[in-house]
Amino acid sequence: MQADLKRPSELTEAERGAWAAFRAAGPLLDIPYFAPEFAQACEQARGDARVAVIRRGGAVRAFLPLHTGRVGYARPLGGPLGDYHGLIAEPGFGAQATDILRAAGVPVFEFHSVLAAQAAFRPHHAWRDGSWVVDLSQGYDSFIEARSAAEAKAFRNIRSRRRKLEEAEGGFEFILDDPDPAVFETMVAWKRAQYRRTGVFDVFSVGWTNRLMRDIAGRRGDGFAGCVSSLRIGGRIAAVHVGMRSATAMHYWFPAYDPAFSNYGPGLALLLEIARGSAAQGVTAIHLGPGDYDFKQHLGGYQIGLAAGCAAAPSMVAALRGVTTRMAGALERAPLGPVSAWPGKALRKIDRLAAFYAA
Repeated sequence: MQADLKRPSELTEAERGAWAAFRAAGPLLDIPYFAPEFAQACEQARGDARVAVIRRGGAVRAFLPLHTGRVGYARPLGGPLGDYHGLIAEPGFGAQATDILRAAGVPVFEFHSVLAAQAAFRPHHAWRDGSWVVDLSQGYDSFIEARSAAEAKAFRNIRSRRRKLEEAEGGFEFILDDPDPAVFETMVAWKRAQYRRTGVFDVFSVGWTNRLMRDIAGRRGDGFAGCVSSLRIGGRIAAVHVGMRSATAMHYWFPAYDPAFSNYGPGLALLLEIARGSAAQGVTAIHLGPGDYDFKQHLGGYQIGLAAGCAAAPSMVAALRGVTTRMAGALERAPLGPVSAWPGKALRKIDRLAAFYAA
């Protein structure tokens, strides 16, 4: 096996053709995160975006997009903003992540939402999560019928708020792909205020995340596009969502709403309108990403398994990482009460912050 690290813009026409063929044949690879355009946007946003082009017998068999980072400590493409990652590979491709990393000269690959079904990373799973998916494969009406039956109480509340929305003074307006620049800026302002209010790290305080989001929001193509959606009530912006889509899959990414309109449930109303509008354009799934929020469980028809962990090829960097992880793990297992969890939590927080500032 051979693997070359290339910038996404350096891929040859033949390599881009193989990428497209693998996506067409692979389950779940229609998700926008696995589109070459997403890799290109990451390259525009930060200089360490690379693709490991993996060959056997001289033929391209797989791709692994990543950020190489400093001293070879690699992370998934998109860093902490990447809700899905993994291999884009031909059907039946078999290889261990450590062999891929060794061939590519990458010492360590820290992942947080790799597709759990991909066998290459399975030995390195530390814990698992899942992403709920809005199932539009049978159309919007069938989705509503199925989820209303499964979540009767939640949908009674949804219908009640929908009636309030329809009766709102001045009416409401939904735009699936809103070209007004103020809509994107409103999302950023609301999210930053939310981060300050909740004490969560401000995603938009880092330069490359702003560049990435603005690049994606402005992209338009048949196989990949940004999607900025809005809901206005009485002429005022009440809710906004900034996401991305492929031909068949939408990724629900950065939603925000004005708390002044909370009695209308504007965020959920916007998501349902996005589902209706996207289904009419051929989208069969909206991926809600990891996290056990009630609305995801109410609307999600099924889950996609995700996994977090760390794969490493033999190297000094990998050895140091292993020592640090084992020390944190030993302390977590020690009978020290709540204090024992601090080292592991601190390490994960440091990793997350390092991923934002790696570029």
